[in-house]
Amino acid sequence: MNSYIKHFFFSFLLLNCISSFGQLIVKPNDNKITYMGRVTVNNDSASFYWPGTSATINFVGTKVSVTMKSNNDMGYFYAIVDNDVSKAFKFSTDSIKKNIVVASDLPYKKHTLLLYKLSNNTSENILYHFEIDGTPKLLPPTKLLKRKIEFYGDSITAGHGVDLAEGANDNGEPQDFNNYFTYDALTARHFNAQYSIIARSGIGIMVSWFPEIMPEVYDRINPEDPNSKWDFSSYEPDIVVINLFQNDSWIVNLPQNPQFIARFGGVKPTEEFIISAYKNFVESIRKVHPKSHIICALGNMDATAKDSKWPGYIEQAVKRLNDNKIHTVFFPYKNRGNHPNKKEQQMMADDLIAFIEKNIKW
Repeated sequence: MNSYIKHFFFSFLLLNCISSFGQLIVKPNDNKITYMGRVTVNNDSASFYWPGTSATINFVGTKVSVTMKSNNDMGYFYAIVDNDVSKAFKFSTDSIKKNIVVASDLPYKKHTLLLYKLSNNTSENILYHFEIDGTPKLLPPTKLLKRKIEFYGDSITAGHGVDLAEGANDNGEPQDFNNYFTYDALTARHFNAQYSIIARSGIGIMVSWFPEIMPEVYDRINPEDPNSKWDFSSYEPDIVVINLFQNDSWIVNLPQNPQFIARFGGVKPTEEFIISAYKNFVESIRKVHPKSHIICALGNMDATAKDSKWPGYIEQAVKRLNDNKIHTVFFPYKNRGNHPNKKEQQMMADDLIAFIEKNIKW
């Protein structure tokens, strides 16, 4: 080999080595990734469905990016470095697979990255890998928190409208969702607990604004796939919170609504039917979580307005269950149009936190 070719060969090899050492690809099935919530993990991808699902890595490096795409609706995420929410990077994913830089110019030291789904469950958001740059190292995962809490809910729990600009139309655009600042996520973080959120805007127990109802999807990883069953034994919550019936309270009074017709025909459900439907759903949760405290909540939209019968339906259902580990919490009606904003979500969290601290030892 002549000297020129030799010099070229070794220069090429050196450049390749620098490139290899300068970037680290972290596949979704790496055991140093900590997932929270119902996530499907394969060798080459991880799928997020429900709001509040997340992935966390600990690393050393100066830049980190994610390669992602979404099916159906656009997905919205936070990338939070070193738990500094004030510098959270909000980004979107669409149907085109692309690499997104979520943090750069980081000091070369240990960092934590939280990738957190903000938006509704109408999109499957697919993570293909993390990329870490700057003489990178992937560090051991953070130890899982001991406490666990789980939420079942609708738009309020999902975070519909939390990021809505003042005076804007509350029409459920994906970019207006922010589950991170919902009462459910705030409560879980207050108690330093793991959490799982099963929520969709528009869903009900008896009837929804679309064909599926919560009793049909509560046990799924992928809400669109009836065969995608969640293993309840893999996550045993200390507390389960159910905040449903807001959508039912509207649709039962709309006999021309297609979902009313599909569920009830031409006859409005009786109070006995309503109470039994709620009782049956709580029993299904009790069956899969026999030791959990269950909090049957409602509000803070007009299902808890003055003279509403819906809190009473829940109270009657809970009374029939005769279980001293099943409780009720009703969030006061916020007396305002649109979905709850950050301030109103915080007020709900304050009420729920106070109730738990007073009534539940965990």
